[in-house]
Amino acid sequence: MPYLYQDSKPRPAAHPGAARGTQSSGKGYEQLKRECLQRGVLFEDPDFPACNSSLFFSENPPIPFVWKRPGDIVKDPKFILGGATRTDICQGDLGDCWLLAAIASLTLNEKTLARVVPLDQNFGPDYAGIFHFQFWQHNEWLDVVIDDRLPTFKGRLVFLHSAELNEFWSALLEKAYAKLNGSYESLKGGSTIEAMEDFTGGIGEMYDVKAAPDNFFEILEKALKRCSMVGCSIDTSSAAESEARTPFGLVKGHAYSVTGIEEVSYRGRQVQLIRIRNPWGQVEWNGPWSDNSAEWRSISPSEQRRLSQAAREDGEFWMNFEDFKVHFDKVEICNLTPDALEDSTAHKWEVTIHQGSWVRGATAGGCRNFLETFWTNPQIKLHLTEKDDGQDGCTFIAALMQKGRRKLKKLGAEMLTIGYSIYESPGRDGHLGKDFFRYHPSKARSKTYINLREVSHRFKLPPGDYILIPTTFEPHQEADFCLRIFSEKKTITEDLDENVAIDLPEPLHPTPGPQETEEEKQFRALFEQISGKDMEISAEELEYVLNAVLKKTKNIKFKNLSLISCRNIISLMDTSGNGKLEFSEFKVFWEKMKKWISIFLQFDFDKSGSMSSYELRGALKAAGYQLNNYLLQLIVLRYSDEQFQIDFDDFLNCLIRLENASRVFQALSAKNKEFINLNIGE
Repeated sequence: MPYLYQDSKPRPAAHPGAARGTQSSGKGYEQLKRECLQRGVLFEDPDFPACNSSLFFSENPPIPFVWKRPGDIVKDPKFILGGATRTDICQGDLGDCWLLAAIASLTLNEKTLARVVPLDQNFGPDYAGIFHFQFWQHNEWLDVVIDDRLPTFKGRLVFLHSAELNEFWSALLEKAYAKLNGSYESLKGGSTIEAMEDFTGGIGEMYDVKAAPDNFFEILEKALKRCSMVGCSIDTSSAAESEARTPFGLVKGHAYSVTGIEEVSYRGRQVQLIRIRNPWGQVEWNGPWSDNSAEWRSISPSEQRRLSQAAREDGEFWMNFEDFKVHFDKVEICNLTPDALEDSTAHKWEVTIHQGSWVRGATAGGCRNFLETFWTNPQIKLHLTEKDDGQDGCTFIAALMQKGRRKLKKLGAEMLTIGYSIYESPGRDGHLGKDFFRYHPSKARSKTYINLREVSHRFKLPPGDYILIPTTFEPHQEADFCLRIFSEKKTITEDLDENVAIDLPEPLHPTPGPQETEEEKQFRALFEQISGKDMEISAEELEYVLNAVLKKTKNIKFKNLSLISCRNIISLMDTSGNGKLEFSEFKVFWEKMKKWISIFLQFDFDKSGSMSSYELRGALKAAGYQLNNYLLQLIVLRYSDEQFQIDFDDFLNCLIRLENASRVFQALSAKNKEFINLNIGE
């Protein structure tokens, strides 16, 4: 699938108040609902119809599903019954527990929940069979409209459902998320962080507790101060261990929430504590610092009140942070963007976002293992100018996300293996070339290349300028990407895309030399033989002349030049407008031709008679054309073959068209300048 360049200049984080509608008709939720009420009909979504294609793309339904509206399933359907809670989330026959865990976390944050699930929806008098939900996708909030027809079997919901049989917000939310991703089947398999990000616009981090950094306590402390969503879990070694209880009252393979982190003075020393919540509302840790442990007797009542410590079976408990690191294995943090936080929140992230693409043959260079093409990847410059408060470095999270791959599952697309490297900037502007990466090691990089939707990592680097290179692991793999930088202090970023510039020598004019060179004598003899006394040749005759000369030239393995190339040459050089080339015009062109041949041979590294399309940026720059990624990718799509090779005939055509375009541009610029001068004169 051809991916075209997306401008990767920094842009602000999206705000949910400006959610974009997604219906193919261009109509929004309110308009569609109003039209249904006026016509007295229930909404049927043409973009996500009640049929098998909305369910599965690789198989037929294993059972005969029947699509039913809530009113056909129960007598008194409700959108939300007694508040949205974790008990509203019961998994059905779909492998999307990762999504359900994120929805359960969503219910713990009322503001975030109300943004994803607009609460003014119901089955009351203005019911029209239409509902809507909002999700974040790649720096954009989308408003997803659905009808309320749900897949059932024998009168019961097949997929996500509530413990209350007449409550439907969670089932409808799952349907909207399935529509966003193309089908219910597209939701099979995933990471809780992925859905958390789509519910909040936040940025995810995953930590292996046993290998966590030394400042892990500080990381969690800052995350909670920023109202980040934090979860933790204990690994299982087999399916039989799922939700098995340990002797300490903890549950394996179960998603917990982290709700607090503090330091307390205990018997003359500072002790780090962490507060955990079991969403079941019961089953708690029974070790040190648990609800009724002896440690609390040494803590004053006022300090206990500050920590909201109470001995009750509510699923929430404190642990010593060292015990936490022993018993828990994974921590997931979803850092929220500033718009997701209350204005009173003291600590907010600074956010910068870049959108871009990896395009085969142009900007899909692969990782550093592939040095010959690595340098062609997009390059983003980071200016770290301000140290963290009380620290000697600048903290930031870099998160690289591949876009739309889950939705492309039905076309056979899988998650690509992605990652990034960070280099210290050499202090010059413009796209860095191959030699820079040959001789300079990276300063930092993503922890691993992995086939997840997003790869993120936290860094602390000294103030300075750095270059971040987002890549796929293998070259030639195409995808759109979104790069997000969350930083403690404001970070300035810029795309190192080239500005479009033309630096050509002054055009040569036909002038009779004092004495013809041997080469010119040979050309004249050949011209006279073909053209006759007028010394003018047509495109067909030029084709013969050039190919005859090139065959005699050493070190050239070019295929014959095409007739189209020769017609383009005449359009470039014909000053008389008669569609033919005079000998004096040909001599001027031949000087250009020799320069272009020299450049081509310079970038034809394997002397095969063609050059890699990844070298086109450098070749065009040597010829006087500095192009940005967008123009470069268009040229590669036009002139390279399936093996990303460009032969000399195509390279020649490319240069001729660029020179013609530059002449038009210069002529228009001159006319505009003349027009401005005339106006100034008036």
